[in-house]
Amino acid sequence: MTFEDPPRKPAGVTVGETLDLLSVQELEDRLRLLEDEIVRVKAMITSKRASKSAADAFFRS
Repeated sequence: MTFEDPPRKPAGVTVGETLDLLSVQELEDRLRLLEDEIVRVKAMITSKRASKSAADAFFRS
């Protein structure tokens, strides 16, 4: 990779994509990826809320 190469979009799920042509296995794989992403997003929300609470407590004093 050189600096001129555009960044590659990681392979994964495209929200809103047509599902009609996917097999059951592909749908299950897709669901697993989405569930993993939900867990990751929820963990980030928890982390950001904790940071905000800590900052709020610090500046309230």
